[in-house]
Amino acid sequence: MLLFSNVTFFIFGPLMMFLMHPYVQKRSRYIYVIFILFTVVGLFSMYFHMTLSFLGQMLDEIAILWLLASGYSIWMPRCYFPAFLGENRPQYLCLVITATVVSTFLAFLRPTINAYALNTIALHVVYIVAQEYKKTSNKELRHLIEVTMVLWAFAFTSWISDRLLCSFWQWINFSYLHSIWHISITFPYGIVTMAMADATYEMPDKTLKVCYWPWDTWPMGLPYVEMSDDKSC
Repeated sequence: MLLFSNVTFFIFGPLMMFLMHPYVQKRSRYIYVIFILFTVVGLFSMYFHMTLSFLGQMLDEIAILWLLASGYSIWMPRCYFPAFLGENRPQYLCLVITATVVSTFLAFLRPTINAYALNTIALHVVYIVAQEYKKTSNKELRHLIEVTMVLWAFAFTSWISDRLLCSFWQWINFSYLHSIWHISITFPYGIVTMAMADATYEMPDKTLKVCYWPWDTWPMGLPYVEMSDDKSC
């Protein structure tokens, strides 16, 4: 079940790269790196859970760290930058890369806390998204954020329960919570949420619309964005 849940990384990564291609061409081609890293996370996660080795653990966690750092670098709104940077994104990018390189080396010192540290970073992303939810009046974005937060809360609760109540779940012979954590549908929703929020600041002359693959009429699908140049349309 756990290895099967990793297959979604190999599906969603390339598919999102294809679906988001027009947006990436307008915003930044570095976004392709995020989709590649997402696929790499799936590969390293599969290797780790097949071998349960220290090398596998470190590859898995370091790939997640760089995936989060890439998202921070591209989509973090300038208004949340540290005050000493002003709104200078190149300097912010240097800061993120430096912090990520240092964190990569520190990850080898206390590997038992790596997962908690990564989820702390994720909590900060949730905070940023919550702030954007308060600011926006865009109903489409608000709905997207709501769905993303529910998916993330469900996945995070599954991870916490798997960590803290492992013996209980084993006792009742229910060992699927970690697999639920691995199912990666939260990632595409998070990507599109950040892209929509980012467009408010970085692409004010563009109109972004949330679409869902394979059909918009499905109650839940794989989200992506379509865009047009005329904001008034």
